[in-house]
Amino acid sequence: MEDSSFSTVPSRSSTDMCELNKDLEKITEDVENISVQLTWMAYDMVTLRTGFEMDTCMRELEDACSRCRAAVFGEPEPKAGSDNADSSQTVDEVE
Repeated sequence: MEDSSFSTVPSRSSTDMCELNKDLEKITEDVENISVQLTWMAYDMVTLRTGFEMDTCMRELEDACSRCRAAVFGEPEPKAGSDNADSSQTVDEVE
């Protein structure tokens, strides 16, 4: 009882296999290049949408974080405009 759905795969020559491998490598390389281009496009969109005010927003966020830390842990509030060495600490370091 042979099943007719299982047919033997015709043997392929080594030149056919080499050609298929080259085609597959080229397609893989093209997809990688497209992926890199999409990544750069996404990066550009994010930087354009955030604009130049992101630096100011980050500074305000750091100031608010240091004020909250001072309120919660009873630390003296740092002076405005000075770099605080504790601001580089993570939450794990503070706890």
